[in-house]
Amino acid sequence: MTEPGRPSPDPPTGGSAAPGRRAVIAAGLGAAGLAVMGATWWATRGNEGTTGTTGASGVGTRPGRAAPSASALPRPVSAATLPAGVEVGVDGIVPFRVPNEDFFQIDTTRFLPRLDPTTWRLRIHGMVQRELRVTLADLLGRPMIERDITLSCVSNEVGGDLIGNASWLGTRIAPILAEAGPAPDADMVLSTSYDGWTASTPLEVLTDDRDALLAIGMNGEPLPDRHGYPVRMIVPGLYGFVSATKWVVDLELTRFDRAKAYWSTRGWSDHGPAKLSSRIDVPRSGATVRGGAVSVGGVAWAAHTGIAQVQVRVDDGPWQPARLGAAPTADTWRQWAFAWDAPRGDHSLTVRAVDAAGQVQTGKVSDVAPDGATGWHTVTVTVG
Repeated sequence: MTEPGRPSPDPPTGGSAAPGRRAVIAAGLGAAGLAVMGATWWATRGNEGTTGTTGASGVGTRPGRAAPSASALPRPVSAATLPAGVEVGVDGIVPFRVPNEDFFQIDTTRFLPRLDPTTWRLRIHGMVQRELRVTLADLLGRPMIERDITLSCVSNEVGGDLIGNASWLGTRIAPILAEAGPAPDADMVLSTSYDGWTASTPLEVLTDDRDALLAIGMNGEPLPDRHGYPVRMIVPGLYGFVSATKWVVDLELTRFDRAKAYWSTRGWSDHGPAKLSSRIDVPRSGATVRGGAVSVGGVAWAAHTGIAQVQVRVDDGPWQPARLGAAPTADTWRQWAFAWDAPRGDHSLTVRAVDAAGQVQTGKVSDVAPDGATGWHTVTVTVG
């Protein structure tokens, strides 16, 4: 995950030595079996007409790849299951799980990296007791879990669509960092993409009980190239510019007072907790609707806290409760719906959310820089 702006800096350097510690082998597979799994995963990608290159990190790209095969993904030890009622049944609301081809994409890179998973390596170093180098076979040997997690961009304006929810398959980052042994005074992980882009993630959110992942799958398929194949980071609770590094190849344990990431050197914040927000999807602003029963609906999100209420205001009237869709965890958005008995004329509809901790979404308007937009989303409609 990167954010809009200038082209990314030079790619990172690094070799491809064997990892400092081998991963636990899951489901009775040996190292040879995992190597075959990795090769099979690669073989499922046929011709995309790309040109093969090798980046400065030592991770090669390769020509001739096709659409990924879901059958190549390992089975999770804990699958993502959706409760009944995640969809509220209002046409026009974004799907609870956004299809991969519709999921928002924002990058600073000029060219889409296409990595060869057989040579991919993740280096973990810096303020650690031991340096690790993790291969894809190592990663596939770890317990995989599947989680629905909503990812949002810090440059998402109020009412914007730079946000999406997906089911992510991956292994938790915390056990891997524990193997490296972070120094007691380390407080940040500087992650680096294959194209050189960097993100600053608080160490505490990678080592607590949340499901911060090194993800290899998205909505039941291997990660698409444009979403970070073969491995990317997904961290609940933070904007993507400080947490969701695509094509990740390097994790450096360090401190916020010693290192800066790509966007924090350009005036943006370096921690980036995602803010409580909500959006009206239907009706669209400027729409003309028939009088009488009108379905209003959208989504609301409170990253790693969860949504407790959504309220709608018509013109300058009182706030009224909306009907909420279900959510599997606090790490996803929730759909909402509101039945409006619409009189003729021009009207405004405004939405706000309340999170599970009781915080009410602020109506104070602020820009996306330096740490995310705030304000209530309002649409104007004409009732004919």
